[in-house]
Amino acid sequence: MSRKRTLVVWSLLILCAAWTLSGEARAQIAAQYPDRPIRLIVPQAPGSATDNISRIVAAELGPQLGTTIVIENRPGAAFTLGLDLVAKAQPDGYTLGVGPIGGLAISPNMMARLPYDILRDFQPIALFSRGHLLLAVSPKSNIRSVKELIDEAKKNPGKLTNASSATGSPGHVGGELFKYMTDTKIVHVPYRGGALAINDLIAGHVNLMFESLNSISPHAKSGEVRGLGVSGPRRSPAFPEMPTIAEAGVPGYDAGTWSGMVGPAGMPRDIVMKINEAMNRVLQSPTFLQRFGSIGDEPGGGPPEVFGDIIRKDLAKWKDVVQRSGAKLE
Repeated sequence: MSRKRTLVVWSLLILCAAWTLSGEARAQIAAQYPDRPIRLIVPQAPGSATDNISRIVAAELGPQLGTTIVIENRPGAAFTLGLDLVAKAQPDGYTLGVGPIGGLAISPNMMARLPYDILRDFQPIALFSRGHLLLAVSPKSNIRSVKELIDEAKKNPGKLTNASSATGSPGHVGGELFKYMTDTKIVHVPYRGGALAINDLIAGHVNLMFESLNSISPHAKSGEVRGLGVSGPRRSPAFPEMPTIAEAGVPGYDAGTWSGMVGPAGMPRDIVMKINEAMNRVLQSPTFLQRFGSIGDEPGGGPPEVFGDIIRKDLAKWKDVVQRSGAKLE
């Protein structure tokens, strides 16, 4: 055997051995994971819909993984501050993030620049939940159905006001989709948080609102606001008597919401699957089902690829809605 050929053979053997050791090392790391607390970054403020879901998840997921999950709220810049921390974290499974539809599929379409790429810089891990927006009107209003709302908006173009928790929120773009599909003119009024907007809806200072059931369902159940319909493709278990907006007069309307867990790109597959499998167990636990059912959301679940497909699909869907509305975030 020539010297050159011998060197090639030895090089290949060394590479194979290194790859084997690397694989064994990766497997050992995954087997030991987690051996310390996990940081879960929530890109919204305490008390928000995203924060509420995250705390339910953390309380149930920690014991499943045998560790503590520490919630860290990092609101600001339309989810960007918190999600950027996740994208730039070490991909070792100890810094994870909550990715709501607003942060992963809506606000990216409203910003000229992002410090990360949604599809390249995040690893989808597990879909937490699917939810609804509730289309609600002020109890001081005479409007009692979606069709009556559409009729009123057509009779008085530009006179009705639609509150939302923020520009770029699901409630904002859900309202824009509604206006486009019903050919109506309704003025968007953004607030700094859903609680302030809901208070003004109760008081009659604004006419209507598309808001997460997570936040507004107690007010709807108490009669402080009047619900007209839910935004998803099927009725909410928490409001089985409430029609979908599609059923109530806007065929094809679908503005369902979701939240899930993401990590930085490059996480070891074994660790991703360990978290995903634990999350799927949590989603079927009686405690989780009861707590989610009470706020009107439904458990998600499935492999990481399912969540990744949802992100890609809705990123494209809401791009069209945002472009038609002309909405922007600076």
